Amino acid sequence: MAAPEPDAPREPEALADAETDPGVATEADPGAGADADTGREADTGTDPNQDPTPGADPNQHTDADPNPDANTDTDPNQDADAEADAPPGPEPVTVPSMSAGPDFVLRPWEMSDLPLVREASQDPYIPLITTIPARYSDAAAEAFVRRQWERAATGAGYPFAIVRSRDRRPVGSIGLWLRELPEGRASIGYWMVASGRGQGVTRAALRTVTSWALRDLGIPRLQLFIEPWNTASARIAVDVGYRREGLLRGWQRVGDERRDMAVYGLLNTDGPADGRAVTAD
Repeated sequence: MAAPEPDAPREPEALADAETDPGVATEADPGAGADADTGREADTGTDPNQDPTPGADPNQHTDADPNPDANTDTDPNQDADAEADAPPGPEPVTVPSMSAGPDFVLRPWEMSDLPLVREASQDPYIPLITTIPARYSDAAAEAFVRRQWERAATGAGYPFAIVRSRDRRPVGSIGLWLRELPEGRASIGYWMVASGRGQGVTRAALRTVTSWALRDLGIPRLQLFIEPWNTASARIAVDVGYRREGLLRGWQRVGDERRDMAVYGLLNTDGPADGRAVTAD
């Protein structure tokens, strides 16, 4: 797995051969608790979209002037001017449905995907790097799905469920996260449950999202963050055209410790990789 977006799973399965579709890239779920401002969006146990402290009144001002009307030096137009001068926030995005080869489809998350959340919650790695609940409950799973909808609604990125065409069974997740789009780059994260591995799914999904992001969305740079031990995910990234660019020490919290991450990048100006265009399907 490449460090998933905010909700990407940790990926112990990536230890298998590349053809087993390890499935974890730390950017899989945008909006899942990413570190500081790294843009990786791997879920590190905190959800940037989480609700405020229970019971707290978001409108409460603990230091407010008990006599606000006594302040005669404030400009009533100041707040309005500040809002007018503020840069516009991210626009909502619409998550499309796309074919990922003959056997799999990428589509928006649905409430019918709760069985996928249940299977992912039982994985030893996925809950460590995403907002997948470590202890499954229908309520927690529904909250996870709603977070994916919220990420699209707030322009944080494009969260996709990876679904097997023949039986419409969801087997994984991949996300394109846009936190650093103003700087001309975006991140991809993904994870795959055990029942979806070994079928070439991760490679097909990554190639599909990569091609779409570079060619159709015109994003200048894409990046993946993968733990150094995860050689299977690294091989998949290289197969799709990504290049290893270096090691980021202590880049991301995974469970109770900070882990190193290898960074892989791909530019929309890069030439063919392994004899074919990097954006080829």
